[in-house]
Order: sequence, then structure tokens, then C-alpha cells
Amino acid sequence: MIRIEHGAGGSEMADFVLKHIVSKIPPELRSTPGGYGLDYMDDGAVVEVSPGLYMAFTIDSYTVKPPKFPGGDIGKLAASGTINDLLMMGARPVALVDAIVVEEGAEEQLVEEVVESFAATAALAGVRVVGGDFKVMPRGTIDGIVVTSSGIGFTETPIVDRRIEVGDVVIVSGPVGDHGAVISAAQLGLLDRIAGISSDVRPLHDLMIPLIERFGSSIHAARDPTRGGLASVLYEWARASGLSIMVYRDSVPVREATRRFLELLGIDPLNSASEGVAVIAVPRELYPEVLELARKLGYEEATPVGEVVEPPLEFLRGKVIAKTEVGGYTLVEPSPLLTPRIC
Repeated sequence: MIRIEHGAGGSEMADFVLKHIVSKIPPELRSTPGGYGLDYMDDGAVVEVSPGLYMAFTIDSYTVKPPKFPGGDIGKLAASGTINDLLMMGARPVALVDAIVVEEGAEEQLVEEVVESFAATAALAGVRVVGGDFKVMPRGTIDGIVVTSSGIGFTETPIVDRRIEVGDVVIVSGPVGDHGAVISAAQLGLLDRIAGISSDVRPLHDLMIPLIERFGSSIHAARDPTRGGLASVLYEWARASGLSIMVYRDSVPVREATRRFLELLGIDPLNSASEGVAVIAVPRELYPEVLELARKLGYEEATPVGEVVEPPLEFLRGKVIAKTEVGGYTLVEPSPLLTPRIC
């Protein structure tokens, strides 16, 4: 029986997808020669369209509740998420399409606002909206509105997350956990009582395109920490590579208002979603240059938060280890179900 956690973006979802979906597609269909497809379980796929030129494409569905929240709405979220997924594969986004499904009885104004927000976000990133679809479901068969967004982009240097190496430094582009905090507050009816929290949702073209152009294949991994937050990203990287990742908790940037609210709920900021943050892994000798450029581009709070290490013990292979503020060590496990309907 399918459970809610099977779609929550954590290890349960990865295991479900591998067992019930990927395994049903013949291996010869999972990728193209020279490309990267289902076997890599990334946020999209890459196809070589000519020698040295790759097309990246991605698709995702957005079911956030509520559909409008401080800092954004489901339209901005869908466009930003699709654009960012392409960027994290090393591609320059070119075009988007979207499919909107609403429940019978929904207000026409909601659809207009979602489309306007989607288009404005795409325009901000210099991306075209070239097609889409619209459906209506009978009352009670869908909760509000669902937006599915797909996009394509092109790159000469695909970023494949399995390339992380021992010694790589993990950098986040800014404070984590904001989106998860504001959606939790909205779902609990606490927005009017909590000051200073807002979603960080935005496209990251102004950061990632300059980084890709300057550092190219030296970026060993890149991801935006959406469902499951930073913990899920690092866990996926560690599991795919068979290495360990050490994260330094006292280095992870979290806005004070976000930290206080998440602590009130008992949620670890490492498990709280971000929708406007990049996580990248680069060789140790390059990370000062990467950090300097990110900060010059306006990401002043970009911070190194961890490193890739050889597992100190065999049972730590494929694990994320956190060095705590008091100098102890704990294992970090993804917990994406802390806030359902996050994106």
C-alpha cells in the first residue's frame, strides 16, 4: 500500500521509485548513449544531442498547501523549482511548459494569479514559457490545485552528483530551512503569530550560471535542498558515492527567526526545506574562489558547511555525520515527512 512518505522526497521515496518504477523500465531505455538518465536518480536527465553538447530536461509536480504563502505561491514555486533543477545539472535553462489541474469550484482568479506568477518568475530568469495544459477534476477528487512543470536547458559540462570525491568541500549559498518553516507555520495557522519568516523561493540563475561558466566540471555536485532539506541532499550524495559526508552544525547558516520557530516544533533545520538555496560540492583547493564569487554575486551568506571524507568506520559508509556545536558526533538522517505538502 502506498503511504504518504513514499512521495515525500526522502529515502522511502527513493526506495519506492527504484523498486516499483525504475525496475519496470528496461535498462536499455533508462538513458541515451553519452547521457545520464534514470540510473542516476538525479533531479532530471541529460541527453547528448551532438558531440560535447547536452540537453537537460526535468519535470516535477507541485502540491504545496496552502498555494499562496509569505514569499511566494505555487506558480513561483513551480517555475523556480524547474529552473533550479536544470541549473543544478549544469544547464542554462531555455524553456518551460506547465500543466495545471484544479478542483471544480476553484476561483478563476487563483488560476490567473498562479499563471502570472509562473510567467514572471520565468521572465526574471530569462526563460520562455512555450506550452502547457489545463484540466479540471470533479469536486472532492483533488485538493485545490496541482501544477506540473517541465523544462529544458543546454550544457557542455553536465553536473552529475555521483562525482563527489574525498576532500570536496560542501557549500550552501545561504540560510537553509526558510521554506519549510513558513509552510509549517501556514499549515498550523500560526502565520499571524510568527514574525520574520518568509519562503526563500526564487530561481538561482544569477548564482549558478556564473559558477558553471567559471568552474564547469570542477563542480562535482549541485542540488537545491527542497523536500527533506539539506539532510536529504547530503544523504543522497553519500549513499550514491559510498563515501561519508561530515557536516559542521555550527557552520550551517539559519535565520534566527527560522531557527526559533523550528526549535519550537522540534524540527531540525537540516531537515527543513529550502527553495532558493544551492548546495554544491567542489574540490578543496577551489572552494575559496567559489565562495568569493558567490558572495560577489550577492550571496553574502554563502558558507562552507562540510566535507566529503573516507568513511572512518565501515558502517558509516554512505552516511552523513554531523559534528555538533559541543564537539560530539551524530548521524544525520533525512526526515522529509515533518511537513507534508511542502512543494
